[in-house]
Amino acid sequence: MKRLSLKIKLTVLYTFFMILVTCAALAILFSLSSREILSSTQSKLERRVQDSTDDIVLRDGDLKIDSDFYSVTQDVYLSLYDEDMYFLYGKVPYGFDSQPELADGQTRSITEGNTEWYVYDMSFRLAEDRTVYIRGITSVTDAEASFTVTLRFALILLPGLVIVTAFIGYRFTRRTLLPVKKITDTVRQIRADADLSRRIGITGGEKQENGKSGGKSEARRGKNPGNKRRRGHRDEIYTLADTFDGMLSELEEVFQREKQFTSDVSHELRTPVSVILAQCSACLTDETLSSVQREQIMLIQKKTQDMSEIISRLLFLSRADQGRQPLQKEYLNLSEITLMAAEEQRLLAEEDGRSVTIECCIEPELYAWADETFYIQMLVNLISNAVAYSKENGHITVSLKRSGSGIAGCVEDDGIGIAAEHLPHIWERFYRADASRTGREGESHSGLGLPMVKWIAEAHGGYVEAESSPGEGSRFLFGFPAEKENDIRRSGNDGTLFEKKLKNIYF
Repeated sequence: MKRLSLKIKLTVLYTFFMILVTCAALAILFSLSSREILSSTQSKLERRVQDSTDDIVLRDGDLKIDSDFYSVTQDVYLSLYDEDMYFLYGKVPYGFDSQPELADGQTRSITEGNTEWYVYDMSFRLAEDRTVYIRGITSVTDAEASFTVTLRFALILLPGLVIVTAFIGYRFTRRTLLPVKKITDTVRQIRADADLSRRIGITGGEKQENGKSGGKSEARRGKNPGNKRRRGHRDEIYTLADTFDGMLSELEEVFQREKQFTSDVSHELRTPVSVILAQCSACLTDETLSSVQREQIMLIQKKTQDMSEIISRLLFLSRADQGRQPLQKEYLNLSEITLMAAEEQRLLAEEDGRSVTIECCIEPELYAWADETFYIQMLVNLISNAVAYSKENGHITVSLKRSGSGIAGCVEDDGIGIAAEHLPHIWERFYRADASRTGREGESHSGLGLPMVKWIAEAHGGYVEAESSPGEGSRFLFGFPAEKENDIRRSGNDGTLFEKKLKNIYF
């Protein structure tokens, strides 16, 4: 029952109570009807006997019986007896063989075999010296049989009533919960593409207003004179959807302000940081500085350079969030660019005194449409991370090869690795799993490099993912489409199918 959908649960509940109410009503109705049938049969019998007196006339000492006395009206059989219970005229129903004593004004129930009869006797004085008895007989079993037919007919119709009730209940529940489904679908879409401009738009009139309109959708709804009238006829779920749309508008506005704030702050900080770097360079040219002063200025310069790098990355990600970070794609030889980036990082590692070996396993002549600057930046971030978190005498492998219709790459190290609980969060900005990944003393890592890598890969229609085991090392896998740009446009490939194909590649 827990696995059933809410629609099914409500339908079952609605159907159960409807059938329960229907069965209770039928039980009460049939119970009352059974009593009413018995009472009606008795009344009918008594009335027929009383009306039959008009058919008996005494003329010149002889009884004259009208032909209507012999007719079986309303299933009532009439018979005439004298005071000595001698049968004179009339009919006795087939199967009624007993001859009960006369009982004036009483209705008795007599059972003969499987049939139950009502017998009613009434005395009728024809003259002062002559009295006769009129007996009416009717079958209770026949009356109950007709009621049983009705009961069976109702029981036959009951399954059909269950089906109709369930169908109506399901349709009603489905229509009632339709806004909930739209809310769920909207939330899933927002989670999938991180697009807060989406709206639920559960009514035709508001769908256009509540579409991907950004923070201005609320203002447009406020200006719509018919919106207030429509809201007055909605239930709680539609009100919830409206509230959800309003919340999305507010969240979108907040995130937009946050993105703009990050962008503005990054712009404003670049100038003073540049001035600090310029002043540090100028001070270092002064030969009168002592060794302690020179060391302090060089430390300031190093930290300022780190700050400048963080500001550049923040500005990059801010522009990417706002869709203002264009790609300048060219048809590039990724094999050569990857080899050059790996060689550059190897030289930097040697200059830094790191005894780290970088090995390349690159298939030649791999071409793809890509932004050269961003692609190099992605490789630099991945390889520099691998160098920073490598062990002494560590080994790094940079791989690139063709896979189907795409190009797959990997940067693998045998360093300290990443704990499983931290792995899903490494793509988040400013996230640093300090407990599991601690670089060399004095190194600074802002936690912005991997988010940049993720954006660059996905902006090219590719993907990037990480695999790691603590103490054994990490592997960062990435992939790019290899089609020419006009082929991509013609096929409408957005990298989704390519991503699914490459995620099963292992180097």
